[in-house]
Amino acid sequence: MVGPSGAGKSTFLRLILGQEQPTRGTILLDGTPLPPEPGPDRGVVFQRYSVFPHLSVLRNVLIAYEFEASKVLGQLAGKARRDAIAKSEHLLEGVGLAAHRDKYPSALSGGMQQRLAIAQALARRPRVLLLDEPFGALDPGTRAQMHALIRPLWRELGMTVIMVTHDIKEAFGLGTRLIALDRPRLDPHAPGRYGAIVTYDLDLSRGGPVPIPRFSKPLDPSDERDRTRERRQNA
Repeated sequence: MVGPSGAGKSTFLRLILGQEQPTRGTILLDGTPLPPEPGPDRGVVFQRYSVFPHLSVLRNVLIAYEFEASKVLGQLAGKARRDAIAKSEHLLEGVGLAAHRDKYPSALSGGMQQRLAIAQALARRPRVLLLDEPFGALDPGTRAQMHALIRPLWRELGMTVIMVTHDIKEAFGLGTRLIALDRPRLDPHAPGRYGAIVTYDLDLSRGGPVPIPRFSKPLDPSDERDRTRERRQNA
């Protein structure tokens, strides 16, 4: 998802996360409305590193399993703790941080902290992963490494990833669907309103329409060609 500042990109993410509610319509995932409050079915990674500075790399991931099993105490013991540690270590290996499990976030580079944030968000195996400009503060080399990391994770876990970025090249390189938002100063059909609109909705999968997120009909290349032909005939 791309667009200028103030076009509603982060607001759209908050709607999916459940922090805000739409005034009209519903947001569906596989035909089912999303719960109206944040939950473990949706993970989020922000541009700022949202990890716990007082916990080690391993504990930053482990805490997700601890709160899942014990919402009050946030602690595990015995076999349950060993199993959770094994899951955490598997995630850290997947994001390339297995060798840094005992370090604290202050000892990690920016790219490593963002990898940790991604592992933390994936611990509960969310159905939707929201990325709010997660690579914007990284240097080009580290950003390329993060791109190489996120693709196989997306394929392996089979989740929906919705990413906000200001980098058009990044959007075309990673996305299967590109949604461009804009906030026009004047809408001739509604002069009193200043809300954002979807200006482009492009299928980048090269394999047919992309059905999610479902606030508009999936693009059908044949329909678009027909509309283009009609416009040319009427011109």
